[in-house]
Amino acid sequence: MSRQKKKAEKPAGIKVAQVSDPHLFGSVDGKLLGLNTDESLRSVVELVKAEQPDLDIVLATGDISQDGSEASYNRFESIISTLQSPSYWLHGNHDNDVAILQVLSGNERLSPCVISAGKSWRIIMLNSSVKDEVGGRLADSELEFLREKLEEYNDKHVIVALHHHPVKMGSTWLDEQIVTNADDFLGILSKHKQVKVLMWGHVHQVMDTTNEDGLRLLSAPSTCVQFKPGQDDFTADTQPPGYRWLELFEDGSFDTGVSRVEGLEFEVDYTIKGY
Repeated sequence: MSRQKKKAEKPAGIKVAQVSDPHLFGSVDGKLLGLNTDESLRSVVELVKAEQPDLDIVLATGDISQDGSEASYNRFESIISTLQSPSYWLHGNHDNDVAILQVLSGNERLSPCVISAGKSWRIIMLNSSVKDEVGGRLADSELEFLREKLEEYNDKHVIVALHHHPVKMGSTWLDEQIVTNADDFLGILSKHKQVKVLMWGHVHQVMDTTNEDGLRLLSAPSTCVQFKPGQDDFTADTQPPGYRWLELFEDGSFDTGVSRVEGLEFEVDYTIKGY
């Protein structure tokens, strides 16, 4: 549902921006598949500023860095702080815990954590990364954290966010990286009807669907290169960078959509078969 089609009489909700997979390098000249990731992130942040002047929360859903350098995290923090809203970070498979913690000066804004989004909503951030692996898995400690927080906030509307996809995206190569214990994870969520949204990054493409339990499943575009959906092998897409926005209302309803950078040309090397 587009922001323009929202009912005019509905009171304003809590506004959230999901900024995912920037893949920054230590150098501002770093490129992923031929695309300068620093420039593309900045263009997306400027779009967020233009569209979300009263933004409340930023969710950075992983692969913040491509090379795990402290310089890349410092620059991300500098760029994202211009949104003048608190940001919360997820671990991605390219990320470096030690460097992130140096920049954040602690783990209060790093998964696993819980974010208060107004009086009625809570956002649970989980770490799905596995050391030295591309694919995802939720450690027993993450699942226990999830159980505890869902019990604690059983009177709130809940969003659960992680980096890796817990459902198949329909691309053979990408679905080899799915959360390996997704069935256990989704089984926990199915017992807690206050969970309204499950969202993730990693896939560099958009999903927006609802599962059999009525849970909204959302993925986001990358702020850099996109992955072409429905492919057997790695294939970059021609879609521009973007972000996902959500507006959360006190009654448990919400609006969401994706916005992409327009009017800018990005020279991406689509012949590269990996990242």
